[in-house]
Amino acid sequence: MEIITSLIEVEGCNINQRDCVDNIALGWAARNGHERVVEILLKQGNVNPDERGESGRAPLWLAAWMGYGGVVKMLLELDEVNPEETDNGGETPLYAAAWNGHQVVVKMLLERGDVIPDNPDNNSRTPLWGAAWNVHERVVKMLLGRDEINPDQPRKDGLTPLWAAAWNGHERVVKMLLERDEVKPDNPDNEGQTPL
Repeated sequence: MEIITSLIEVEGCNINQRDCVDNIALGWAARNGHERVVEILLKQGNVNPDERGESGRAPLWLAAWMGYGGVVKMLLELDEVNPEETDNGGETPLYAAAWNGHQVVVKMLLERGDVIPDNPDNNSRTPLWGAAWNVHERVVKMLLGRDEINPDQPRKDGLTPLWAAAWNGHERVVKMLLERDEVKPDNPDNEGQTPL
């Protein structure tokens, strides 16, 4: 931490300087889970905690993708941070956390009133779709526990969460999805393929 503090204090140091892949120091600290560095950078006052970097990803998105709950918590406490800020693909921090099965981060985000649990990305994939595809059973269960979730929401090509789970042979996720009345097991995709 002494190195970070020393560098920040150097005259002319621009802590918002972008690197060759368009990221700033706060983005790198969030992506790598360096809570103390995030804290030091945020205290500088001239750092935008919602600044988007490479692929349009803000520090919250990066921390959620990697599952760094401490950094996510710190960023969510700031009024300037939008928990629904999407990357260039339309993926929210909740989608990023659900895709990778980061239960603690998913829980933190779902506890907020300003997070839409069924928000689709640019391909119409929802957090539930991502969790079902990657067989993150506990995340699927958390998401299915929300009334706002449409468990049969297809992505653009017609593939539903059930289709994704069945395609990958995830029996327990398939069973969880089939317990919901809204799930139609014979829904075909755009090419006519059903989950069966």
